[in-house]
Amino acid sequence: MMNVYSIEELHQGFKTGQILPENYYQEIWHEAQYQQKRLNAFALMTFDKAQQDLKHAQFQNVLSGIPYVLKDNFNTKGIYTTASSRMLADYLPVYNAHIVDLLEKAECCLIGKASMDELGMGTMNMTALTGPVLNPWNIQRVAGGSSGGCAALVGSGVVPFAIGSDTGDSIRRPAGFCGIVGMKPTWGLISRYGLIPYAASLDTVGAMTRSVKDMSIVLENIAGYDEHDMTSCTKKVPSYYQFLSSDISHLKIAVIKNVYERLTDSRIKEKFMNCVSIFKRLGATIHEVEFPDTYLQALSPVYQIIANGEATSQHACLDGIKYGLQKQGENIDDMIIRTRSQGFHQSIQQRFILGSLALKQENQEKMFRKAQQVRRLIVNSIQDLYRHYDIILTPNGEGIAPFLDEAKQVEYTLVDDFLIVANLAGLPSLTLPCGFVDHMPVAIHIMGRCFEEQTVLNCAHALEKSLSFSQQYCQKEIQHV
Repeated sequence: MMNVYSIEELHQGFKTGQILPENYYQEIWHEAQYQQKRLNAFALMTFDKAQQDLKHAQFQNVLSGIPYVLKDNFNTKGIYTTASSRMLADYLPVYNAHIVDLLEKAECCLIGKASMDELGMGTMNMTALTGPVLNPWNIQRVAGGSSGGCAALVGSGVVPFAIGSDTGDSIRRPAGFCGIVGMKPTWGLISRYGLIPYAASLDTVGAMTRSVKDMSIVLENIAGYDEHDMTSCTKKVPSYYQFLSSDISHLKIAVIKNVYERLTDSRIKEKFMNCVSIFKRLGATIHEVEFPDTYLQALSPVYQIIANGEATSQHACLDGIKYGLQKQGENIDDMIIRTRSQGFHQSIQQRFILGSLALKQENQEKMFRKAQQVRRLIVNSIQDLYRHYDIILTPNGEGIAPFLDEAKQVEYTLVDDFLIVANLAGLPSLTLPCGFVDHMPVAIHIMGRCFEEQTVLNCAHALEKSLSFSQQYCQKEIQHV
């Protein structure tokens, strides 16, 4: 087993010569091959590129020489980018996503593209072209999705961070399942240029790490304005790491009572309430509040209509004519039907059918536009809470990572659905491990106001210091008696 380090430890080790980069990357290479056989988390390994990048690293920047993996829906020039879809199996981009350029500038070393649910549309990482991704804590269970490959590789210790995308919970859900930190920042804080989209009004670029400190370092290096993305924010990026603090005595935290009370597993509820008690002990003001049940129940339908409507429109270009898979037919229409039928997983086709139904002219008013209107009501209700509170706290989900053979039958509950709020409202939110149930990680969900990432990070940092799950990972199964 290789030695596992934080970003800070690697930086200091490289800089002082205590860690020899070439030797360390040889360890990564062997570990990555082992974990690939165990977890099936890579879509593609890029060690030749990583070793070339390493030659140019000066080890002055904190991310210089640091290895990472990238979800396979970010364009990488000259490196296959498939979004784990048969439709894009041979897609070779001619340009980099903006975030790839930023990380190259920071002298990071890309060791691979991570598996994902096809086109980012999934919750368990079961629809990838390369097969399901397994959980590092128990390979009989799923890693979660859609950024499951990223979560598994960070959670198994292969890399200290990974870059993913989050449309409904695609970073935070698998991060919780794999016992690591996952953050979806404010919509627009990080450029989406070069990201293969799912739903543009919901898609957010984010990261996964094993500690809040590492998250603050990564976020600081990938945030900021990009002239190629007109939705990216022009605000100056704060020094998240420099201003990281565990003093949260001034914070007002709202605990959503009618979410956590719906937890059916008393052990998960106990872990959650332990976190609430810690926040109280640290001096934060805690109030239990209720989110309107009507809006809670509307979260999933609103999300499904908007996300799949946007996805249907944005992926209409995948028709077998311009690029990607092409199946011959008797005419153009027949060719497109054959191509899309064979190129997309059945679950993706179902999403496109729902999206097409919502976008159909006679349905737009009563489905798509109605969903947008209800989205606004949900956002207004959340903004009302933020007039009185700095942070909103909920469990990260109903349960632990399901077994592989049960994953397709798992139904989301209102506890799970609450993570969607951060996407509908464009809010920054973070998943932090807070314990174990049945030897599997469980997590808490911390959500803040738009562009107040520092508050979210500080809140998470304070809690993390009071718990014992920072920098945890699992390289092989532990035999439990």
